[in-house]
Amino acid sequence: MNKYLYDIISNTGSLSVEDIILRIIFSVVMGCIIFLSYRMTHTGTIYSHKFNITLLTLTVLTTTVMTVIGNNIALSLGMVGALSIIRFRTSIKDSRDTVYIFWTIIVGICSGVGDYTVATVGSIAVFVVLLLFGRVKSNNRILLIVKGSRLLEEEIRRTIFTYFPKPPVLKVQNSSAEKVEMIFELNKKLLDSAQKKEMNRALGEKRDSKTILDLLYHLGDVDYVNIVVQSDEIS
Repeated sequence: MNKYLYDIISNTGSLSVEDIILRIIFSVVMGCIIFLSYRMTHTGTIYSHKFNITLLTLTVLTTTVMTVIGNNIALSLGMVGALSIIRFRTSIKDSRDTVYIFWTIIVGICSGVGDYTVATVGSIAVFVVLLLFGRVKSNNRILLIVKGSRLLEEEIRRTIFTYFPKPPVLKVQNSSAEKVEMIFELNKKLLDSAQKKEMNRALGEKRDSKTILDLLYHLGDVDYVNIVVQSDEIS
């Protein structure tokens, strides 16, 4: 009975147990390199630890599948048919994340067929390129939404353009006979720069600093001022 179980376990086709273990270990090492690359090139809220773990696991799984298939055409066709029924609906936060998905699959394929040189050289090249040019930062847009009396339209524009060092872009303007609503687009860097500028001015004039909300509501007939962070995630 023990010999029968040993024969089943050690039945690995044309590969020895040592070869299989070597390929799996190599895929784990390369998956850790991909894990490290993703962690270094994604900062802030854009980084997803679960997605990074998935990349590491996908590398090992692809290697396992390629080890099973080997040069067997029948198995490869069967595997294609089995995988074709799977539908992936996971949203990708950034289009560059697809590079990491393809990277894991390619490394897994190379590891599964035992082509360690191609996997190593290719991974080093991709790692360097992503480290130098592929750093992904959370760069969500900020929308400033102002609604008030139509008579204050010019005052609202002048206040906003004076407050910010660089005039924000007017994206939308809705108006009626009595009211006007304007949506301006800016970013966090511009907002922080304007707040710092106002604080320095307030210190020089020995008064309390005012935010853009304070200045707009000070105009009078302003219904509301909203600051909305608009995510650029791809879904």
